[in-house]
Amino acid sequence: MLESVFFNLFAGLSVLSGMGVVLSRNTMHSVMFLIFCFFNAAGLFFLLDAEFIGVIMILIYVGAVMVLFTFVVMMLEVNTARLREGFLQYLPLGGMIAIILMIEFVGAASSGVFSNPAIATAEHLPQSINNTEEIGQILYTQYLLGFEIAAIILLVALIGAIVLTLRTRKDAKHQKIAAQVAVRSEDRVRKVRM
Repeated sequence: MLESVFFNLFAGLSVLSGMGVVLSRNTMHSVMFLIFCFFNAAGLFFLLDAEFIGVIMILIYVGAVMVLFTFVVMMLEVNTARLREGFLQYLPLGGMIAIILMIEFVGAASSGVFSNPAIATAEHLPQSINNTEEIGQILYTQYLLGFEIAAIILLVALIGAIVLTLRTRKDAKHQKIAAQVAVRSEDRVRKVRM
């Protein structure tokens, strides 16, 4: 009984915060709604006995990725008035996609897949099973190739982001290491007699 209450609470807040991400006019508010959505998704993982994934979601997504998003949004200073100018031209396409997604959600919910009695009577895992160890066993044996390919793709994306944002500015000051090393004390220190 209590689990279903918490499930409905976390799921409802996830949906509402997801809508807040999309519908918010302020970019910083969207970031805050997304952080709230991640916390609620982590709560859902805790209810499913996947504590490791819930903690990782809080540590990585909320602790690192969303802090990075926050800094990027604050540094970009997006002109929201200019972004809103062409909002209405995308409304028909966005409405059509929303209707298609709603039909898919209703079709999936009424298909009978989620009304399996085995799902409703699922019990919690015993304390002897460590889900972190189980995830590691599957991830590094059965899905090792996919895990390594994802790591390489993320590395290439990181290098690409650095290359795209690296600019040479004319007013930037750079060190001249050779000039610093070749300096003598007579060139820098002047003795004054009083």
